[in-house]
Amino acid sequence: MTAVLPATYSVRPPAKEDAEAVFDLVAACNTAVIGFADFTLDDVVDELTAPGFEPATDGWLVFDGDRLAGFATIYGKGDRHQLDVYVVTAEPVVEAYLLGELTRRAAEIAAAYGHASVPVDVGVYRADASRRARLAEYGFTTGTTYHRMRIDHAGPVKAPAVPTGITVRRGAPDEASRRAAQDVLNSSFAGQFGFSPRTFEEWHASHENQSSFDWSQITLLELDGKVVAFRECTDQFLEDENCNYIGRLGVVAEARGRGLAKFLLRDQFAQDASAGLAGTILHVDTNNPTPALGLYLSVGMSASLVIDVWRLEVRAA
Repeated sequence: MTAVLPATYSVRPPAKEDAEAVFDLVAACNTAVIGFADFTLDDVVDELTAPGFEPATDGWLVFDGDRLAGFATIYGKGDRHQLDVYVVTAEPVVEAYLLGELTRRAAEIAAAYGHASVPVDVGVYRADASRRARLAEYGFTTGTTYHRMRIDHAGPVKAPAVPTGITVRRGAPDEASRRAAQDVLNSSFAGQFGFSPRTFEEWHASHENQSSFDWSQITLLELDGKVVAFRECTDQFLEDENCNYIGRLGVVAEARGRGLAKFLLRDQFAQDASAGLAGTILHVDTNNPTPALGLYLSVGMSASLVIDVWRLEVRAA
């Protein structure tokens, strides 16, 4: 996958100071496809300053003179057995160049971590038919599909009863509660598409860096003194949609069937409605091994946006 940029174009790594220019590019590209920016300036800053992200090797800005024409990053978690890439441009030749750089870097990362190959994932709005066609030409195949689920709150929402035998702990103010949340995350999401376990230190640092997150936004459920379920929310969609975002919700296998996930959902709906928010948003993998999509539909949520994840297996350098 190689492409040569026009002679007037230049390339350099991104820096935090480029955040506004990157946001303008992302907003313009997204608006052209789905009608709105679906991104904020804080989202860009978070991405450019994420712990473990090395702009010099893992980020690219493409300029046509002084005009920003393209932006891309590659990011991995844990042992880097899977990598996420982000590519934003309205120009196919820039896209081809950036994908070439991303696959080159992916091959280097795979070799550095001792992998024979590594899958590279990129998210694409279902509405972007031309980009999906180009990715297919580059050798990508569809890996899974995420639905952005939403429920609107037109008035007060009744808080659900706490399930029998369950203790609700709101917030994760100390290391013990944060480790408990990560333990449930790793257990409940094991084997799901694109999930990469991380050390506690790496996971914790990423949360500390996220401008839309606070440790008070984690809720833990205990059964017989053990944390068996958790919910993690952020303000990711507060600025642009006046909605709360449930970033993660998980229940360990041995505690499923008790209505804990449904309780966590309805409990958050009640809190969000009480706070005057317009709605609650989350993403669900439609190929999730658990019946998550059916769960969200059953509590009144519906799909507002569809995002396909395309995957390319890259051999180590």
